[in-house]
Amino acid sequence: MSGETSLRELLKTLSATLVDGIYVFAAVPEGSVPKDVAARMVFSEAEGTTLILLREEAEAHGIDHEFPCRMITLNVHSSLEAVGFIARIATELARSGMGVNPVAGFYHDHLFIPLGREDDALRVLDRIAQDSTISDD
Repeated sequence: MSGETSLRELLKTLSATLVDGIYVFAAVPEGSVPKDVAARMVFSEAEGTTLILLREEAEAHGIDHEFPCRMITLNVHSSLEAVGFIARIATELARSGMGVNPVAGFYHDHLFIPLGREDDALRVLDRIAQDSTISDD
Protein backbone atom coordinates (compact mmCIF):
# COMPACT_ATOMS: atom_id res chain seq x y z
CA MET A 1 0.00 0.00 0.00
CA SER A 2 1.27 3.40 -0.93
CA GLY A 3 0.88 6.60 1.03
CA GLU A 4 0.22 7.59 4.63
CA THR A 5 -2.76 6.08 6.46
CA SER A 6 -2.37 7.65 9.90
CA LEU A 7 -4.87 10.49 10.27
CA ARG A 8 -2.67 12.11 12.89
CA GLU A 9 0.38 12.11 10.58
CA LEU A 10 -1.66 13.32 7.62
CA LEU A 11 -3.02 16.26 9.57
CA LYS A 12 0.28 17.06 11.27
CA THR A 13 2.21 17.16 7.98
CA LEU A 14 -0.53 18.86 5.98
CA SER A 15 0.52 21.66 3.68
CA ALA A 16 -1.28 23.01 0.66
CA THR A 17 -0.54 24.69 -2.65
CA LEU A 18 -2.91 26.93 -4.54
CA VAL A 19 -2.72 25.91 -8.21
CA ASP A 20 -2.77 28.62 -10.88
CA GLY A 21 -5.91 29.13 -12.90
CA ILE A 22 -9.65 29.16 -12.49
CA TYR A 23 -11.24 25.76 -12.93
CA VAL A 24 -14.81 24.80 -13.83
CA PHE A 25 -16.90 21.65 -13.89
CA ALA A 26 -18.62 20.59 -17.11
CA ALA A 27 -20.62 17.65 -18.40
CA VAL A 28 -20.45 16.42 -21.97
CA PRO A 29 -22.07 13.41 -23.62
CA GLU A 30 -20.06 10.19 -23.39
CA GLY A 31 -17.41 10.07 -26.12
CA SER A 32 -17.62 13.78 -26.98
CA VAL A 33 -14.63 15.22 -25.12
CA PRO A 34 -12.74 17.32 -27.68
CA LYS A 35 -9.40 15.67 -28.41
CA ASP A 36 -7.39 18.82 -27.73
CA VAL A 37 -8.96 19.50 -24.31
CA ALA A 38 -6.48 18.98 -21.48
CA ALA A 39 -8.93 18.34 -18.65
CA ARG A 40 -7.54 18.06 -15.12
CA MET A 41 -10.05 15.26 -14.54
CA VAL A 42 -12.31 13.16 -16.76
CA PHE A 43 -14.84 10.92 -15.06
CA SER A 44 -17.46 8.82 -16.84
CA GLU A 45 -20.88 8.65 -15.24
CA ALA A 46 -24.14 7.06 -16.44
CA GLU A 47 -25.44 10.47 -17.53
CA GLY A 48 -22.30 11.60 -19.36
CA THR A 49 -18.69 12.58 -18.84
CA THR A 50 -17.69 15.05 -16.13
CA LEU A 51 -14.73 17.30 -16.85
CA ILE A 52 -12.75 19.54 -14.56
CA LEU A 53 -10.82 21.97 -16.71
CA LEU A 54 -9.57 25.51 -16.87
CA ARG A 55 -12.37 28.00 -17.48
CA GLU A 56 -10.52 29.57 -20.40
CA GLU A 57 -10.25 26.19 -22.10
CA ALA A 58 -13.96 25.42 -21.57
CA GLU A 59 -14.86 28.79 -23.06
CA ALA A 60 -12.48 28.36 -25.99
CA HIS A 61 -14.18 25.07 -26.86
CA GLY A 62 -17.72 26.30 -26.25
CA ILE A 63 -18.25 23.86 -23.38
CA ASP A 64 -21.02 24.86 -20.96
CA HIS A 65 -19.67 24.88 -17.42
CA GLU A 66 -20.46 25.66 -13.79
CA PHE A 67 -18.79 26.27 -10.45
CA PRO A 68 -15.80 28.55 -11.08
CA CYS A 69 -13.30 27.45 -8.48
CA ARG A 70 -9.68 27.27 -7.45
CA MET A 71 -7.73 24.08 -7.04
CA ILE A 72 -5.73 23.44 -3.87
CA THR A 73 -3.37 20.47 -3.81
CA LEU A 74 -2.70 18.86 -0.44
CA ASN A 75 1.04 18.19 -0.31
CA VAL A 76 0.94 14.98 1.62
CA HIS A 77 0.95 11.53 0.00
CA SER A 78 -2.23 10.17 1.51
CA SER A 79 -3.14 6.55 1.05
CA LEU A 80 -6.26 5.85 -0.95
CA GLU A 81 -7.30 3.84 2.12
CA ALA A 82 -6.74 6.65 4.64
CA VAL A 83 -9.76 7.08 6.90
CA GLY A 84 -11.13 10.46 7.93
CA PHE A 85 -8.65 12.78 6.23
CA ILE A 86 -10.96 14.43 3.71
CA ALA A 87 -13.87 14.20 6.15
CA ARG A 88 -11.91 16.26 8.67
CA ILE A 89 -10.96 18.85 6.07
CA ALA A 90 -14.49 19.07 4.64
CA THR A 91 -15.92 19.47 8.14
CA GLU A 92 -13.58 22.34 8.97
CA LEU A 93 -14.27 24.06 5.66
CA ALA A 94 -18.02 23.65 6.27
CA ARG A 95 -17.60 25.31 9.66
CA SER A 96 -16.18 28.27 7.74
CA GLY A 97 -19.22 28.31 5.47
CA MET A 98 -17.69 26.86 2.35
CA GLY A 99 -18.27 23.76 0.33
CA VAL A 100 -15.53 21.74 -1.26
CA ASN A 101 -15.33 19.28 -4.11
CA PRO A 102 -12.46 16.92 -3.28
CA VAL A 103 -10.77 14.71 -5.85
CA ALA A 104 -8.40 11.93 -4.88
CA GLY A 105 -5.39 11.34 -7.07
CA PHE A 106 -2.99 8.46 -6.56
CA TYR A 107 -0.45 10.67 -4.77
CA HIS A 108 -2.42 13.63 -3.48
CA ASP A 109 -5.87 14.92 -2.74
CA HIS A 110 -7.06 18.05 -4.49
CA LEU A 111 -9.73 20.45 -3.29
CA PHE A 112 -11.87 22.54 -5.60
CA ILE A 113 -12.93 25.59 -3.60
CA PRO A 114 -15.43 28.26 -4.69
CA LEU A 115 -13.71 31.14 -6.49
CA GLY A 116 -12.95 33.92 -4.03
CA ARG A 117 -12.73 31.59 -1.01
CA GLU A 118 -9.29 30.15 -1.72
CA ASP A 119 -7.48 32.33 0.85
CA ASP A 120 -10.05 31.39 3.48
CA ALA A 121 -9.55 27.72 2.64
CA LEU A 122 -5.77 27.99 2.89
CA ARG A 123 -6.12 29.60 6.33
CA VAL A 124 -8.41 26.74 7.45
CA LEU A 125 -5.94 24.14 6.17
CA ASP A 126 -3.06 25.89 7.93
CA ARG A 127 -5.06 25.97 11.17
CA ILE A 128 -5.82 22.24 10.88
CA ALA A 129 -2.12 21.47 10.53
CA GLN A 130 -1.13 23.82 13.36
CA ASP A 131 -3.79 22.43 15.72
CA SER A 132 -2.69 18.88 14.90
CA THR A 133 0.91 19.54 15.93
CA ILE A 134 -0.14 20.69 19.42
CA SER A 135 -2.94 18.24 20.17
CA ASP A 136 -3.57 14.52 20.10
CA ASP A 137 -6.13 13.72 17.38
